[in-house]
Amino acid sequence: MEWENPDTPILPSHYIIVGGKRFVLPYYFEFIAHVKQRWSGKTIVDMFADEFRQRPYEYYVDAVRSGRILVEDKKCDSEYRVRTTQKLSHFVHRHEPPVLAESIVILHEEPEVLTVCKPASIPVHTCGQYRKNTVLGILQAEHNTGPLFPVHRLDRLVSGLLIFAKSAVKADKFRQDIENGRVRKVYVAKVTGVFPEEEVVVNAAVHYDAREGRSTVEVCEEQDSKGKEACTRFVRLSTDGVSSIVECKPLTGRTHQIRVHLQHLKHPIANDDLYLHENPPKRSKRGGTADSAARSDMSRQQQAQDSRRKVDDDREEPSFEMDPLCTHCPRLGPSGYDDDSDGLWLHCVQYSCEEWSFECPLPAWAS
Repeated sequence: MEWENPDTPILPSHYIIVGGKRFVLPYYFEFIAHVKQRWSGKTIVDMFADEFRQRPYEYYVDAVRSGRILVEDKKCDSEYRVRTTQKLSHFVHRHEPPVLAESIVILHEEPEVLTVCKPASIPVHTCGQYRKNTVLGILQAEHNTGPLFPVHRLDRLVSGLLIFAKSAVKADKFRQDIENGRVRKVYVAKVTGVFPEEEVVVNAAVHYDAREGRSTVEVCEEQDSKGKEACTRFVRLSTDGVSSIVECKPLTGRTHQIRVHLQHLKHPIANDDLYLHENPPKRSKRGGTADSAARSDMSRQQQAQDSRRKVDDDREEPSFEMDPLCTHCPRLGPSGYDDDSDGLWLHCVQYSCEEWSFECPLPAWAS
């Protein structure tokens, strides 16, 4: 078997389309970490079981015994106690979650800049369970792009304009414009109800709870407030009497700012399970992402699971090398993954300042 690492090139053959979703064929990968202070003194098995809970305790016992987990590139027994800064290698059979199979369209390219239209459901860069199923990974595989540096970020479920610099120096110049408040940002959203016809400005602090993956609005200036100042301008573009298309201009850049400000106005994004309700299930109790924990339509999840069993021409799923130690095989995606890859009706349209401006076409739901 061939073990991949973060420097291994990503190729078109690494992907497969199943039921309208882009899957990554499972592959062997070496994760490398160094022992943190809080891990020091724990047995190697207890440390992995406590910190990486997506696999059961028994898996880590077998992984240590078989040499899939090494300390300083050497085998050890399950009672070995780790020490700060030691190098840990974990060799896994990696299964990545699926994303929507929409193409990443290159909008504009020049010597120092590349802009694309990011489909919903795809993270921008390597994070969590995603490495190849990312915007950067797919661009590398399908367009053979060189090194790219994200100028700004979009949440995984958000679609629209992404700006990449082709050098760290150019990226820093863009980021300075953003941090200095010189950049104007425009989004569109599809929200519930008839949004007011006149411009609405929300100036309310936003507090992000990293444990729950959810933001709340703080309207009162309390002495112990944890919220950060946030302001968004909203203008209704159209309405059909049931929902509305709204232009959103965030003047600050807080986590989930547009989503939680729209909830505060009683016009949440129409398919935003996390903010459609005041008290969705907590992800700390349910596991997974905050958005997946908030989903309550079980039939939708079942349909998504069923779709994974067929490829576009109704053949059965493609075969791939099974790993007897893997806790995810024989599935294409990781076991325990709740399907939350449909994306939000929230789309980035434009980033601009006095010296430059980049735009992205509107999505079908906003046209």
